[in-house]
Amino acid sequence: MKFDLFIKKPLHTLQMEAQGDEDGKGLKKTLTAFNLTMLGIGAVIGAGIFVLTGNAAAQYAGPSIVISFIISGLACAFAGLCYAEFAAMIPIAGSAYTYAYATLGELIAWIIGWDLILEYMFAASTVAVGWSGYVTNFLKENLKLEIPSYLTNSPILYDVEKGWISTGSFINFPAVFIVVLVSTLLVIGIRESVKFNNVIVIIKVVVILLFIAFGASYITAENLTPFIPENDGTFGHFGWSGILRGAGVIFFSYIGFDAVSTAAQEAKNPQRDMPIGILASLAVCTIIYILVALVLTGIIKYDQLNSPNPIAVAIDSVGGTLAWLSPLIKLGAIAGLSSVVLVMLMGQPRIFYSMSKDGLLPPLFSKLHSKFKTPYISTIITGFFASLLAGFLPISLLGELVSIGTLLAFAIVCIGVMVLRVKQPNANRPFKAPFIWVTGTLGAAFAFIQMLGLPADTWIRLIIWMALGFLIYFLYGKFNSVLQKKNAE
Repeated sequence: MKFDLFIKKPLHTLQMEAQGDEDGKGLKKTLTAFNLTMLGIGAVIGAGIFVLTGNAAAQYAGPSIVISFIISGLACAFAGLCYAEFAAMIPIAGSAYTYAYATLGELIAWIIGWDLILEYMFAASTVAVGWSGYVTNFLKENLKLEIPSYLTNSPILYDVEKGWISTGSFINFPAVFIVVLVSTLLVIGIRESVKFNNVIVIIKVVVILLFIAFGASYITAENLTPFIPENDGTFGHFGWSGILRGAGVIFFSYIGFDAVSTAAQEAKNPQRDMPIGILASLAVCTIIYILVALVLTGIIKYDQLNSPNPIAVAIDSVGGTLAWLSPLIKLGAIAGLSSVVLVMLMGQPRIFYSMSKDGLLPPLFSKLHSKFKTPYISTIITGFFASLLAGFLPISLLGELVSIGTLLAFAIVCIGVMVLRVKQPNANRPFKAPFIWVTGTLGAAFAFIQMLGLPADTWIRLIIWMALGFLIYFLYGKFNSVLQKKNAE
């Protein structure tokens, strides 16, 4: 049997798959443009707005962090436009994996599919650990209920100089709890999960809007002056270089909008609704980020915002008049992180589903529940491993792996769109990214530049992870690939 590692999946085959099986065994088509937009907002607005905004302002950009958010939003918009073109054209559950299969070939598709596990499953675990911290703090400070520390922390930490260190804790139980709860909800059904997501997205957006509305009256010109603090002589420490450094840091606040594309096969009208969901969620989140940054740095001097809870710090600095808002902000953060966990845990099983349908993973990964029509086995497997990661590993180690996986996906999607424009210029494109040679090139360039800025040990972990992936592909995937078998006939 002759293998073609770069064999491509024909577009007409993908588009037929997108219609679902005639006997009704495909994924349920229940999502509207509104649902998809809410999924995008649910994925993006999380730890970034509640933590990174203040940290980046304090360390890099000052009040001009507003400009950093605009730059980052534009960078994500390039990738978002490319995702939107693919999602409307090939509305399949696999996201960047499927797009790569159609444009760059099977091996590249496998690489990106395996890589996306770093984004979705590891991101769910990372955010679950953050959720645990907020919940523990809220229970202790606001409800006077304290969970023993040995049940709320990772049993190990990693120090660059000392290596692995035992913390004396047993397990991060709240982090495990939220992963198990969300996984159960996802098994029950996409419609129920989306309804839950819609509710918590509304809660966190309302809380953020309350902060913007009530905080705006406490903005002082003194706190916003100078708007661009003078550079202190070091690149990235204020001035225009600080704005650029700030944009790089908060770029990761936008991670997650691409998760909308994993639900393409469950959209009622994907050709219309997918671009709306991806681009509308990006636009809404960018506007919210800019307004929060402006109010935050206007209420309190930027150098006081280097805190895990910068919004709460800003509210507390005002005094008793906004004290009522502090617990609501914590609840908003908890809601925000909950929806991120949900969308990440929803995305991963659907990538497994597509890879399994293509024969690159065992059939059990694409098995649908007889009643709920959800990929329940892959959801349970994802939830199991995500809960282990969240319960026993520190957030720093988990978080490092998420960014590099996401950026690689962004770059491949941007390149793939341009490749398909050349290879199949006459293919049906319900949505076309404008100025594709500018949009695609800048989208890929932004992603690669960000990857180069990541620490060396993150690259080492990526290489080890990819080596494991190659092993699975060459021992199982290529021999069971549906496309390879058809090609050999």
